[in-house]
Amino acid sequence: MASIRVLSHAFRAWRRNMKWAKHEPETPYLADLLSGAPVCLHVGASDGRHSYVMTQVAPDARIYAFEPSAFTFEVLQHCLAWHGISKQVTPIHAAVSDAPGEMLLVTPKKTSGRMGRAYAFVSDAAPEGKIRPDLEDVGVELQPTPVVTLDQYCETHGVNRVDFIRMDIEGAEQKALTGALEIIDRDRPHVLLEIHPAMLEARFGGTAEAVVDMFRSRGYRMFALNGDRLEERTTVVPNLPWKDYFFVHPSRAAKLPDGVFKARMAA
Repeated sequence: MASIRVLSHAFRAWRRNMKWAKHEPETPYLADLLSGAPVCLHVGASDGRHSYVMTQVAPDARIYAFEPSAFTFEVLQHCLAWHGISKQVTPIHAAVSDAPGEMLLVTPKKTSGRMGRAYAFVSDAAPEGKIRPDLEDVGVELQPTPVVTLDQYCETHGVNRVDFIRMDIEGAEQKALTGALEIIDRDRPHVLLEIHPAMLEARFGGTAEAVVDMFRSRGYRMFALNGDRLEERTTVVPNLPWKDYFFVHPSRAAKLPDGVFKARMAA
């Protein structure tokens, strides 16, 4: 039996989705990348808002949603059921990195006293010093969580094609992408990736430049919103704690549905 707290969070998320409220500005562009019956990986699924959107713009989509928080995973399961999309979306209680195993999920406690679940990140050990460079906190909650690589998960579960990856994992993106290079090299999936330069450096020993190079060295083109305009970029926007970026490979441009990405890729 779910707790009142889980049900309360799930209800708020479900209601928000039904009203199409509080979605990120990149959300409307998903329809320009997804068509037919795409296979999607939603990494850092949270309450499933992007999984929900994917099922609405691509009703035949098949989605695998990875969420490391035990609490948020329960919320995710309820949201999927209430939206009636449990047959399309497979929830997986796991973090994603470059090697399978177990890590700690570090959830900061905000100065308001509330848990900063949106700021949670994985770590090999309990962190020392300032928890995040972009957040004031008054403590943390530590929770063990299983870890998978995307390559290993897809091979084990017979996911033979991946068309789209949405990833928002608070600085762990370089490690997670390292564990997905077989998929990326095989399928050239479209990617919507939130890059966290400060967290990459402070907690994961990586850089935003290395993340971008993982795609650009493979021929991907990179796009980001500038206000309400989608612009092509070769580097991340400076001086931002995080931002979403689209990566699209030219080899898949001809099969894009009509829309802004197909037009930009033809330019």
